[in-house]
Amino acid sequence: MDRSKKIKIFCGLILIIFFAAVGMTGAMKSKTFEIKNTADNPPVLTNADTNPPETIQPQGDKSPINGLVCANPKQRPIAVMLGGDPESRPLSGLSEADLVVEMPVVTSSITRYMAIFACNKTAEIGNIRSARHDYIPLAMGFDAILAHWGGSHFALDKLNAGIMDNINALYLDGTVFYRKLGKVAPFNGFTSFDRLENYATQRNYHLTDNFEGYKFLDKEDPAPTSGRLTIGYPSAFKVEYQYDPEKNEYLRFKGGSREMDKNNSQQVAAKDVVIMYVASRQIEGQYNDVDVEGEGKAIVYENGKEITGKWSKDKSKPASKLFFYDDAGQEIAFVPGQIWIQIVQPDQSVDWTAGIQ
Repeated sequence: MDRSKKIKIFCGLILIIFFAAVGMTGAMKSKTFEIKNTADNPPVLTNADTNPPETIQPQGDKSPINGLVCANPKQRPIAVMLGGDPESRPLSGLSEADLVVEMPVVTSSITRYMAIFACNKTAEIGNIRSARHDYIPLAMGFDAILAHWGGSHFALDKLNAGIMDNINALYLDGTVFYRKLGKVAPFNGFTSFDRLENYATQRNYHLTDNFEGYKFLDKEDPAPTSGRLTIGYPSAFKVEYQYDPEKNEYLRFKGGSREMDKNNSQQVAAKDVVIMYVASRQIEGQYNDVDVEGEGKAIVYENGKEITGKWSKDKSKPASKLFFYDDAGQEIAFVPGQIWIQIVQPDQSVDWTAGIQ
């Protein structure tokens, strides 16, 4: 075979290989991928002729409190009393709570938090403060163990009578609870989830949650614009949330400053903010008596939107669930993530403005 024929054959083979490669690439590009799960195996990629979802939702058992995938969704929660005072900030562990309740413990004055932990075994929680009787039925509604550093006599009378499982730091200072150097009492009391859980085990408290759970949305539907929610607690206790549509979350501010978590230096951000209007009165000149059982007006902020409705909790059953309904009477489904319940008086200012930062 002469040299010119060999060259022609060689070039022909090159062209055949080139077009075969192009065809294979086009075939591969015509395929998309989806994720499939099986009961016993992790997700695997398989060929499919359908488009993948924009975001793949995490798979697994979810918390009945915040709707997120949880290592132990049946973990019995621990409700920890935390200080809301300026001297307390920044608090430790606040961003890792499943749900937080804030309400005034003195009429038109100081607020306090009850942070409910279950999914995250937070390494440090604090600072720990005293219990108030108004928080007891709320904690019972989540089937939680209440952790606190003493309390009002109204609260201690109920707790000492055995109304619910609780862990009182007054008797466990230096063991389950500890004091941090560099902080002034009463703002120096701390603990951890493991310490609290270990003590609950020693006391033979049940550790499986009986809370029936909230409803949660299957997917997020964020508003296109930002917004600001302001809650008129007095002076240093004033609360503001700035809605971030890109992350679909409400960044929290307290007393004009970012609410930070000491543990991770992150700003606290809620997925859902609930305004719960209740009547209250001052008793003995220093305590608040708040009507957290019964029903009243509620507003839920989620996805950058406002949902009006009502809250309801059975007065005859302290351990009953705290419900939230829309104006049509349907239970409101939350966006999965941290929930903040803000308890306010009927005349307290609550302002929501969309489209601003």
